[in-house]
Amino acid sequence: MDTMRIEHTVTTEGEILVRGLPLKRGDKVELIVLHHAKHLKSLNPNTVGQLRHSGVIGMWKDREDIADSAIYARRLRETAETRREPDASA
Repeated sequence: MDTMRIEHTVTTEGEILVRGLPLKRGDKVELIVLHHAKHLKSLNPNTVGQLRHSGVIGMWKDREDIADSAIYARRLRETAETRREPDASA
């Protein structure tokens, strides 16, 4: 699949008009619209000190249902990675 990146400013409320695409009638496309909101602040990663004090590290230590947090986390990742998208034709 060829990918094209086009940045566009919305001039009519709720509408985007894109012309000049190298496509023919009947071509199938997938359209993904990303909103470039200027008011969103850029990613600012935490320092190690901030991460240590955030409560994220060790958050599973007192859970009785999790014997080994590394194994638990690996299973969560595997479940998420193998999750299937719903079939659109169904």
